[in-house]
Amino acid sequence: MSKPLPEITIKALFLGILLSIVLASANAYLGLFAGMTVSASIPAAVISMGVLSLFRKKNILENNLVQTAASAGESLAAGVIFTIPAMVLLGVWKNFDYIEVAKIASIGGIIGVLFTIPLRRALIIKAKLQYPEGIATAAILKAGHNETNKKNKGLLTILYSAIVGGVMKLCQQGFSLWNSSIEGAIVIRGSIFGIGTDLSPALISVGYIVGRNIGILVVSGGLISWFLAIPIYSAIYGFEGSPMDAAWNIWKSKIRYLGVGAMVVGGVWSLTKLIKPLIEGLRASFQALNKINSISNIPIEEKDFPINYVGLALGLLLIPIYLIYFEIVNNVTVAIILSFVMMIFGFLFSAVAAYMAGIVGSSNNPISGVTIATILFSSLLLLLLLGDNSNSGAPAAIMIGAVVCCAAAIGGDNLQDLKTGYILGATPWKQQVMQIIGTLSSAIILGLVLDILHTAYVIGSPTLSAPQATLMKSVADGVFNGGLPWDMVGFGAIIGILIIFIDNRQEKLGSEFRVPVLAVAVGIYLPVELTVPIFIGGLISHMGNISGASDEMKKSGLLISSGLITGEALVGIIVAIPIFITGIKDWWPKLNDHNIIGILFFLTIIIWLYKTVTVPINQKN
Repeated sequence: MSKPLPEITIKALFLGILLSIVLASANAYLGLFAGMTVSASIPAAVISMGVLSLFRKKNILENNLVQTAASAGESLAAGVIFTIPAMVLLGVWKNFDYIEVAKIASIGGIIGVLFTIPLRRALIIKAKLQYPEGIATAAILKAGHNETNKKNKGLLTILYSAIVGGVMKLCQQGFSLWNSSIEGAIVIRGSIFGIGTDLSPALISVGYIVGRNIGILVVSGGLISWFLAIPIYSAIYGFEGSPMDAAWNIWKSKIRYLGVGAMVVGGVWSLTKLIKPLIEGLRASFQALNKINSISNIPIEEKDFPINYVGLALGLLLIPIYLIYFEIVNNVTVAIILSFVMMIFGFLFSAVAAYMAGIVGSSNNPISGVTIATILFSSLLLLLLLGDNSNSGAPAAIMIGAVVCCAAAIGGDNLQDLKTGYILGATPWKQQVMQIIGTLSSAIILGLVLDILHTAYVIGSPTLSAPQATLMKSVADGVFNGGLPWDMVGFGAIIGILIIFIDNRQEKLGSEFRVPVLAVAVGIYLPVELTVPIFIGGLISHMGNISGASDEMKKSGLLISSGLITGEALVGIIVAIPIFITGIKDWWPKLNDHNIIGILFFLTIIIWLYKTVTVPINQKN
């Protein structure tokens, strides 16, 4: 019998922690800027292969644990930036308390890992869900170890594309060499029609990673807002000022709340649709656990973190959860109720996220929809418990949503990584430990990253709009203080129901093109200029598929996209650091009015990515 390969080694620990911090920081910026995040498992796997190749002794299972920790950091960033900035937007916090952010993120992330441990057998082994990014990561790790002569090629691809993305961000954000977007609007018979695009390589890359289907749905949501809702509203109620300014005012005050209604419907629909298979899967999982526990010699690939320790850890975590809520509401009974509500939602939505990741992947996992449903329900519950005069209701609802969102984000990522480990023959409990290590590593740094970005750009401003956090703030605040346009939320809910009917019809027809409601809802809520480049990236991905691109070409496109995202996001943070230290907003010299340069750079990125992933017509068979 061969000796098992070492997995948790010193170098794997160190590299996993480092990549967790770096990728969490990058994804935090991306989410605050774009309202969407992407999985970092594949770039983390490629980077770890490149770094570990410098060592004489290394193996594929070490690489797997590095990407497990790194992707945990990236996922936790999504949970944090979708919710916690709402505390600043509400005015409850003046700035970001590093310890408080670390505490909330750590608790939510660990709960997400623990809740999904008993789901591994149910979803990966019994249900045999695909977990597309988990399969892709395993394939890349296998290829990297089989083709040692090419092991650094992927790392170099990420590196030079990161430099390109970083240079563009430095020119635009640091030196203001060109505007961040181009946009325009016209008036036809009293109706405003507006359109625009952000000149961001990262958004093109997000679109490439999420693919054609999601790209079309996201831009369709944008078009519902800007080519349907805003024209109707402006024709009925009129407008003041220039067409573009008026369109933005209408969108901010009214139309984007259509997305809120659609998201709530989507979140509730996701839960009701998945509850039956999840219950069946859990039952089967616990039956399998009982059988496994009766076996003395358990194979390493079947050894999960002990279920009795999982229960004990969850029980202990109730204590800090209670203290967080008691600090906000200053009521023992209410704090206890909120703690158990959070645990129930945390489990349900961690399970939903784990299931959805198995179907659509982590990058497409709609955790914002289930989070907004959590915050709305929590707000209504707190309104009942505390009354509408309470100043602590909205912050408490946000805190419930924050822990649940972190748990759901990590839950989906945990199962994705465990799928990779299952294919490679890794030890599950060691991956689960590395998930917790990656969670804790990134939780420590995210508060600082948020504070740096807020000082330099102001979270919630046009530069860093934080769409998801703004949405969470609007819902929680609207329930307690009014101001939420419930008519628009209601119309959005109707749109969401119609989309669900369309998707069900597509499912019955066996169509490859599905219409998940949350993807459209996100598009309705995002600024249209963000959805256009995401659509362009998705279209490039589709062109690569229909041109007959090889797996190697598709992989190159994925690595270029990952590098562009990482480079742009990290430079966005680097640009903010001297402003954070000095407090001088105009620290960087300004070189204005060169928009043509930005447009040319943007088009060059599109052409580069397109040529990388498509086969020329004269080369097709």
